[in-house]
Amino acid sequence: MTQRRNFCSSANVYSQVPDGGWGWVVACAFFVVEALTYGVIKSFGVFFNDIRDSFKETNSRISWIISICVFVLTFTAPLSTILTSRFGHRPVVIVGGLLVSSGMIVASFSQTVVHMYITIGIISGLGFCLSFLPTVTILSLYFEKRRSLVTAVASTGECFAVFTSAPAITALKEKIGWRYSLFFVGVLQLNIIICGSLLRPIIIRSPGTPKVPSAENRKEVQYMLENEKTHTSIDSIDSGVELTTSPKNVPSHANAEPEPKTDIEILVKSSDTKPGEKASLLDFSILKEKSFICYTLFGVFATLGFFAPPLYIIPLSISLGVDKDRSAFTLSAMAVAEIFGRISAGFVLDRKPIRKIYIELICVILLTVSLCAFPFASEFWGLITCSAFFGFMLGTVAGTHLPLLAEDDVVGIEKMSSAAGVYVFAQSISGLAGPPLSGILVDSTHNYASAFYSCAAGMLVAAIFLALVRPCKVGLCQHPLDEAKSESQKSKALQDTPEDFLEMDLGKHENKVNKKNEVV
Repeated sequence: MTQRRNFCSSANVYSQVPDGGWGWVVACAFFVVEALTYGVIKSFGVFFNDIRDSFKETNSRISWIISICVFVLTFTAPLSTILTSRFGHRPVVIVGGLLVSSGMIVASFSQTVVHMYITIGIISGLGFCLSFLPTVTILSLYFEKRRSLVTAVASTGECFAVFTSAPAITALKEKIGWRYSLFFVGVLQLNIIICGSLLRPIIIRSPGTPKVPSAENRKEVQYMLENEKTHTSIDSIDSGVELTTSPKNVPSHANAEPEPKTDIEILVKSSDTKPGEKASLLDFSILKEKSFICYTLFGVFATLGFFAPPLYIIPLSISLGVDKDRSAFTLSAMAVAEIFGRISAGFVLDRKPIRKIYIELICVILLTVSLCAFPFASEFWGLITCSAFFGFMLGTVAGTHLPLLAEDDVVGIEKMSSAAGVYVFAQSISGLAGPPLSGILVDSTHNYASAFYSCAAGMLVAAIFLALVRPCKVGLCQHPLDEAKSESQKSKALQDTPEDFLEMDLGKHENKVNKKNEVV
């Protein structure tokens, strides 16, 4: 593997996926971005009572601040993908960091809860999306063999933020008040801009290849690729069959030289884009893939299971007679266990050979079991055990569901950027509806266990769709009419093979044999 060394503002050029190099810097940047985005969202509850008392609002109206923020974060994912395809990862993350910080700082001067709906919900929510999604996408491009492990470890930034920021912000509020504390968080989020500046574009380039192929060579290579699918060229004395056609066999290009592979700039241009054709900013062809549709539905229903424990574990423990101070330890246990879950999942998924989609399915099933276990806990240590179990299993799913888009069982690395945008966009539905739905069930049943049961039901449906991803990819779920159409296309491709192609190669093969006989 070779690398062209550049300054921080230049692209990194490798001969193959580095699985390291500048990717370690990108991983550290993602850790910080994760802590300052999702970590802050999960820790926002420390301001909940202060904002409610200051504005004299109800709990439901205050809870909409984060609900709107999460909805905007996920709903604008396709916009993030389009902007990244158009301008690159670095400028999008820098703008996102500026929006996140600005929203938080302005929110500290809010006079009504509606002001916070706009500042934190919309402005910071958009910034969270523009910061998080491009960072996790470019990290996946820097790694291949270690992708799952590195992404899982880097994503623990939000867990460390939840574990450390709650007591730190609580202590800071006692000194300077909640408004200045919120202002401080906004200033701290300016570090996202620094992290964005470290996201160098990556280019995979074969050694010693020209940057732009000629039009003649492009036509020649296209002819080669078309005939490669027929497997009819006979140019190998050892096997009698050559899978690719030599350029010198192509009519009217008898003296042409083989064309080397061209550069693959995996961040800017799609390898499927034809010469002279403008690259698409968002590849909607992924919506035709049944495996991706099933995986997206998995994400929609799985998101329903992510909300109840952090929101309702403390009220549930208090309702069971646990002291308020001790109830807070359930969240700490959940955050620490999630760290180990993310790292363990990344380590397991990097083992080969292994079918990663099935490991994810096992984790989702166990996550469903952990949600069903909460209502059966009757005292403090039972809740701690359930929280740790749920946190561990949540870490295995939350730290790997986005990187799995890059696997061939879903869409592959080439389409990951577009797939991530559509996938996170679909999650906005359950992201907005999840907390109100759980609240309605709790209010109607007067039992916090109903929220956990509803999330377990959503997670169970998610497991069913996840189990269908692999069968859809390999065609086991294909309709008989689709199979017939596929077979007809293959037969048509064989019929369209040039008649003189096989004759030309046969003649060439006979000439080679005659020459050898003359020598003998």
